[in-house]
Amino acid sequence: MSIVARDLNGRVLLVRHSYGPEGWYFPGGGKRRSETPEQAALREIKEETGCTVSGLMAVGIIDEELAGAPHRAHVFDGVVDAVPQPDGREIVEARFFPTHSLPEPLSKRTRARFALWQARRC
Repeated sequence: MSIVARDLNGRVLLVRHSYGPEGWYFPGGGKRRSETPEQAALREIKEETGCTVSGLMAVGIIDEELAGAPHRAHVFDGVVDAVPQPDGREIVEARFFPTHSLPEPLSKRTRARFALWQARRC
């Protein structure tokens, strides 16, 4: 799952990982067996950035292929009111960006999640 986390000014939080393809991503990750997608989203953003999300809302689901296997990505929206602190292991950088000026390279998955999020906000 991924979270389109916004600050109080409407900027979105993006992270860069210490592994995998270079690019900016929304915070998120995998769901543990005992978790709901919502619980997993809240845990992942806390682990990766130290941020707590308020007003978590489901945006939608993207069916995609990940590492050659079918994958269902839950996308959420929420607000954080803290400065993100990368965990230094998985996340090496975490910053807020205005929606009209997102950084490059922006991953293909991030673009798909952002488009879904934008469509639901209109």
